[in-house]
Amino acid sequence: MGELIEDPNLRDKYYVFRNRRHAGELLAEKLKNLVTRHSFVLAIPSGGVPVGYEIAKRLNLPLDTIIVRKIPIPGETEAGFGALTFDGEAFLNLSLINRLGITEEEIETQKEIVRRQIERRQKIFRGGRAFPEISGKEVILVDDGLASGYTMLAALSSVKKRGPRRVIVAVPTAPEATVELILPQVDILMCLNIRSGAVFAVADAYIEWHDLSEEEVLEYLSLPGFKKRGGG
Repeated sequence: MGELIEDPNLRDKYYVFRNRRHAGELLAEKLKNLVTRHSFVLAIPSGGVPVGYEIAKRLNLPLDTIIVRKIPIPGETEAGFGALTFDGEAFLNLSLINRLGITEEEIETQKEIVRRQIERRQKIFRGGRAFPEISGKEVILVDDGLASGYTMLAALSSVKKRGPRRVIVAVPTAPEATVELILPQVDILMCLNIRSGAVFAVADAYIEWHDLSEEEVLEYLSLPGFKKRGGG
């Protein structure tokens, strides 16, 4: 079981971050005594990139992206029944699939759609670069929040198979149930705003919230302070 770090003053509160960069600033402040100069920040596009940018900039760490995508429920755009990694591994929420009656054919159709999206994002956000060499390093996985947690589980699988020394997940907000899902998979889970209750939306932690365009993500990846680090 990993160590949980939160901000008790933010427990069950709404609209606690001005925006994603503000959330990254607060995470960086709590991370600064936990990480070394050999740590590596991996952000999940799109929303995780401005959060990860602030962490990497303030702690003077290399930043890169890890491409994973939610597999959406047929006919939905926001809700998903699992996630797919850039190296083709699928993580499925079987209880949700059974409850909704999603067929095997629908699962495969949605996975193929997401696989093409990931290929496109690999080209746009990684420019054909190999995945960074993280063996023996401390990795900080960053997103702008967790919902079901399956996207982060997918990212964790891709990272852990590459032999990091330690894995930290750093996110601004998450529901209590998802914290319990992710915690056994990591060395440290840092989540500042944990919320309980039946209904949860990542956006409810932010005063300013919008879906980032690809152009905005690319701007963050070219801002001063972004250290591109190729694979080895």
